[in-house]
Amino acid sequence: MGNILILCTGNSCRSQMAQAILNHDLAGQVQAFSAGTSPQPQVASGAIEALQDAGLPVDGLYPKDVDVFLNKPLDLVVTVCDNARESCPVFPRQVKTIHLPFHDPHGEPLAGFITVRDDIRERLVPAVQAALGLEG
Repeated sequence: MGNILILCTGNSCRSQMAQAILNHDLAGQVQAFSAGTSPQPQVASGAIEALQDAGLPVDGLYPKDVDVFLNKPLDLVVTVCDNARESCPVFPRQVKTIHLPFHDPHGEPLAGFITVRDDIRERLVPAVQAALGLEG
């Protein structure tokens, strides 16, 4: 089972949705976590609503600092915003990293979060499968 860290700046929108989607769509193949380089106090309500709208679980989603994962064995780090890519920490052991940016829906109506949720599902799931050599 591959351990994946989705890294963003605030860990309140895109990375949280990516975590929920990967853990659902690739259940049994990966364990996804998310973190931020500068985490917000809470997950954006729009992100929670967009996940619930698709029937995805939201239990246990909360913003975390990337430092929590520095010593965790990871198979893949995915940066989903340019800011996180630029400030991505150096992990103690070598880890494969891919950059796949998504629009930040923070402050937009629910429709914006739903669009980003669907974009994450459409592009991130196959990218992770390819990066880890998983069958689609």
